[in-house]
Amino acid sequence: METRREESRTSRGRTKPNLSLVALLAFIASFAVARTFTSMNPDTVLIGSGFHIHHFWYGLAMLAIGGWLGISYESERVNRLAAILFGAGGGLIGDEVGLLLTLENYWSEITYTVIVTFVTIATMLILLNRYSKIIEAELVEFLSGNAPLYVGVFLAAVSLAFVLETDNTVVIVTSSITAIAAFVLLAVYFFSRIIKKSQAKKMR
Repeated sequence: METRREESRTSRGRTKPNLSLVALLAFIASFAVARTFTSMNPDTVLIGSGFHIHHFWYGLAMLAIGGWLGISYESERVNRLAAILFGAGGGLIGDEVGLLLTLENYWSEITYTVIVTFVTIATMLILLNRYSKIIEAELVEFLSGNAPLYVGVFLAAVSLAFVLETDNTVVIVTSSITAIAAFVLLAVYFFSRIIKKSQAKKMR
């Protein structure tokens, strides 16, 4: 009896990342379809009794239905259906983020910024949930090893790129300070490595 409970818990734990991935894929597909349809038919808007029914309203309805199904049933099939509805509804809303934020400009570039940010964060959360132990072990090894070297190289490269790309005084000053801090970090790292090697030779 106890073994079955453990297996049930294990199987449930395994479905969560998959459902998250299903919802994310539904979100991306829904956004792509909505954006393509609107690009091909920009004047198609449902109008009735003086109301303009945009497709983000359908998205809200799908979010509500998917959320309700997800918290009301334990069936794996229903949960997958809920994930698809929830993700697809989010995609329809995401497609009109520019319109919702500006109240007039559907084609606002902020839509792509929001979508890319959301997809990036969602992907990272799914990966963290799925591979948390591997990521934790890698992070511990990273911090206990050559973290200052990697961080210093990253900061130096990014800072120099910004310095070379812009003529904005504030950006140049900020990036220069960051670059100097990165070089100091690298200098401290290499200096500490030299000291450790010299101490190791003396111990021998």
